[in-house]
Order: sequence, then structure tokens, then C-alpha cells
Amino acid sequence: MAIYNPPLDEMRFMLNDVFDVEKFWQANENLAHVDMDTVNMVLEEMAKLSKNVLLPLNRTGDEEGATYQGDGVVTTPAGFKDAFKQYAEAGWIGLGGDPEYGGQGFPKMVTMLTEEMVFTVNQAFALYPNLSVGATLCLLASASEEQKQLYLEKMYSGQWSGTMCLTEPHAGTDLGIIKTKATPNDDGSYNISGTKIFITGGEHDLTENIIHLVLAKTPDAPEGSKGISLFVVPKFIVNEDGSLGERNTLAAGSIEHKMGIKGSATCVMNFDNAKGWMVGEENTGLASMFVMMNYERVTMGLQGLGGTELAYQNAAAYALDRAQGRSDTQIQSPEKPADQIIHHADVRRMLLNARANAEASRCFAMYVAKQLDESKFSVDPENAKAAAARVALLTPIAKAFLTDKALEATVDCQQVFGGHGYIREWGMEQIVRDTRISQIYEGANGIQALDLLGRKISRNNGKYLENFLAEIRDFVANMKADHEIKQATLDAAETIEELTTTVLTNISTRKSEINGCAVDYLHAMGYLCYAFMFAMMVEAAHDKEGAFYANKLKLATYFVGRILPRIKAHAEMVKTGSDPIMDFDLQYFEQNIS
Repeated sequence: MAIYNPPLDEMRFMLNDVFDVEKFWQANENLAHVDMDTVNMVLEEMAKLSKNVLLPLNRTGDEEGATYQGDGVVTTPAGFKDAFKQYAEAGWIGLGGDPEYGGQGFPKMVTMLTEEMVFTVNQAFALYPNLSVGATLCLLASASEEQKQLYLEKMYSGQWSGTMCLTEPHAGTDLGIIKTKATPNDDGSYNISGTKIFITGGEHDLTENIIHLVLAKTPDAPEGSKGISLFVVPKFIVNEDGSLGERNTLAAGSIEHKMGIKGSATCVMNFDNAKGWMVGEENTGLASMFVMMNYERVTMGLQGLGGTELAYQNAAAYALDRAQGRSDTQIQSPEKPADQIIHHADVRRMLLNARANAEASRCFAMYVAKQLDESKFSVDPENAKAAAARVALLTPIAKAFLTDKALEATVDCQQVFGGHGYIREWGMEQIVRDTRISQIYEGANGIQALDLLGRKISRNNGKYLENFLAEIRDFVANMKADHEIKQATLDAAETIEELTTTVLTNISTRKSEINGCAVDYLHAMGYLCYAFMFAMMVEAAHDKEGAFYANKLKLATYFVGRILPRIKAHAEMVKTGSDPIMDFDLQYFEQNIS
């Protein structure tokens, strides 16, 4: 079984040293109830649950997988049901929920750390409560008071779970062409008919009811995405007193057989005149769903971080134990035993790449979480507005860059094991397989890049970015630490500023240019964000004693020399433009396929 030691010291470093959260919380009357003593207890309890309960189920859950039993019945792997019961009864699903409906009211800066631990030890299990959290966020933002009273408390408690039903067989990212229909009834309800695919937790045996949030179109809806409405469609009809009534006319038709996260039931859901109720106003369903998406996409970045953390810890332990070859130039001889592979520079390179990714990812996720908390809880409308703009700019990076770098890191760590990394017994191949999905769902990473460049940069002529660059430069100008990360961060900001001017100029004459360079632009932006995070960590650590803090400075030096130079390569690829891609005609791709 894989090892895992919850990185509580790293988490406390982020909270206390880098972000000074108690000062942040106490300055906001809506967060003043949160204190570090309580947060420490929360983190310690999740550390125990994740390590002792969820980690042992990771491999067995992968081997057994979720199972479709026929007739719409889906079972989860052995142990999942009891683990979910423990998880729910301890209050973890409602940790960040609204206290008015039974939640505990913790900010995202806290819940992201508990989510990280769960994703680290068991990515498949983590998706069940995560989808419930997403559904509650959507209901909290858009549902009527009656609907909130009816659903939220039991979803926070884990008695009921939730899903988000968006994708259809013919409609993935392009939700404007969905075919699911919502026909109004005289009693105010709707009959929902259609098929949804890739529905995480669409059916399972963990809870007594499943609350589906379904995107559908009413009969007179406008064409495209402007005609999408949102409906709450429970597996069992919920009576006015909160008790369960008859089974609704919806069911899982099958589950997907996937590369990874096999313990998570990914369902094809069929709705056959199922009774549902509109959430929010008609034709505002996509906007209602996107209220929740910023949180979900940041959480997907945490899934990538979890994969990186687990892979790193196990690869480092293996490298410290495995003896192979000599680290110096001496001729091999029986008199000189082999060295542990940690002595080899290339092994250290792979481990340091993963470690740098984990620490920068955690810091960046915390930074975005702070913006989410500011936008949600701030009593100053201008502060809330500025934070929301920052969230809009950085969410695509939090989702796409963190998960792209996570797969790279998990593969590096698998490589540390050599041949042992490719076979099942060591667990590394599962980490790679499980982490791979994080790049695909909740908006594939190419789509995130298009969102960043097409919407968040191009549509406002770089205004969001301009403000972010000003913050970075102001922070660096006020740093007390004497470290090369300062100039490196300023250089990275200059690179992005110049690159953005070039891209906006190119886009002004050819809109299709966005599609060809968006991914490289996002990656260049990602390295700038990581540089900013390392600058923040260096500033927090530079005046403190001990190896823990000294290693922060050393890792930042490694990042500057060995990782950050990649920003220049991505910038050059963006400047080259999309012509080298689009110069190939369709005949080129048609060759050798018939």
C-alpha cells in the first residue's frame, strides 16, 4: 500500500506564514468566527481519516471498481459505504456550507486543505462528496428559499448526495445544443426527458437519495446557451415535510469503464418524464451552474495537487531506499556497494520537479481560495468585485495548469521507480491513471486555455491581467528577502506583459489566432503564477530559522534555474502563431486512415 504523511506543516506554513489568515479572517466580520486553533483541529482530524480510513481503500477500490448490477443499480467498492458514512457523520460535506441550513461556514482557504488530503489518498472516493458540495453551492446561489430548506441540510449531512447533469452524448463543451427537454406541468413542476453522460455519482449505494441538477430546455427556449434552464430532479420525490415519496422516473443505464478513478461511478443517466423543479429563472441555467464552477475548477486543481503529493512522497521514500549504481565516477567493484538512487542527480531532478510543483500548486490554490473568500464574504463591495475579477482571471489556470503539471509530476515520480513504477504492486501506475482525468473533466484543459485568452484576456483588452501584474510588481517591490526569485518574478511579469500585447494585436486581425496559441499562453501564465507564489513563500520564510524555512529558499532557487525558464519557450511558441498548425490541409490528416 502507498504511504502518505499528511503535510500539515506545509499547510500551516501556507495559512500562518504566507497568508496570515487570522489577520485576514479577523478583518472580515463574516469570517471572524474562524480561528487557527479550530482549523488545526479540523486539519488533524482530516489527516487521521484520510490516512487511516480512505488510503487503505484506494487500491482495493481501483481493483474492484464501481459495478453496474443491472436495472439501474450501481454499487460502490467494498468499504466505500462505511467510509462515506464516517465522512458524512463527521460533518465534512457541510464544512464550508451555509450555517443557516446546517453547514459549518468554514472558508474555502480551510476546506481546500481538507479536500487536498482526500484527493491525495483516494481520488475516486473524493468525487462523491465533492459533487455534493458543488450541487449545494449551486442551490445556495440560485434556488428558492423553499428549495434550500428542502434539500440543503440533508445534502450537507450526507444523508442525500448531489450531481451535476450537463453533458449529453452529442454535446460536451457546447451545451447550447443539448436536447434534454423540460415540459411544464400544471402544478409548477416539469417533466424532464433526455440522456446525460459522464455523470459522476449519478447512481450509487452511499446515500438514500440523490439530488440531480439537470440542464434542460423548455419548449419555447431561445436557441443556444441562452435557452438553458436548470432543474432539481431527485431520485426519490421529496415531500413537503422532507420525507421521501415515490421513485422518480430516472435511472442509470450503464456506467463507464474508465482508465482510472474506477471506484467512482461515472453514469449514463436516462430521464424519462422525470419530475423536476426549476432552479432560478427560466433560461438562466448556465449562469446558475457557473456560480459553482469556479469552486469546482479550483477543486480539480486540488485533485492534481493530491496526485502530485502522493506520487512525490512514495517516490522519495523509494529513492532513499533503493540501491542501484554508483553516484561517482569510480569503477564499479564488489568492494564498493551500490548507492541509493537518491544520490543520482537525475533522480533528484525528477523529485524536485514534483516537489516544486506540489508547493507552488498548494500556494496558488490557497491564493485563489482567498480571492473566492474575499468575493463571497467581504463587506466592501469594491473588494468583493476586485476579488471576483481575480477569480475569473485565475480559475482557468488553477484548473488547467495545476492538472497539466500534476500529470507531468506523477509521471516523473513513476519514472523514479524504473520498471517497478510500471507494475501494479507499487501503486504508481494507479496514481498516474487516476490523475489523468483531472485534465479532462470540468472543462477540458484546452477549453480552459480558450477561456483564459478568449474571455478573460481578449474581451476586456487585458484589464484583469493588468491589475494582477500590478499586484505582483507591488509585492516584489516591497519584499525584504534578498533572493533571485525577486528579479525572476519581475522578468516573468515583463514576459507576460509583452506577450499579451503581441497576442492582442494578432487577435485583432485574426480571431482564430486564439485557438492556436491559447494553451501555450496559459502555460506561460502558469509559470508566472508559480514565480509569484515562490516569491510569497520566500518572503514568508527568509527571516525564520530552521531547515524547514531554509529549504523553502533552496527550492525557490531550484525553481528559478530549472523550471521557470520554460516560460520563454511557451512565449516563443505563442509568438510563432497558429500558421504552422493551420498550414496543414485536411488531406494531410486523411492520409493512411482509410
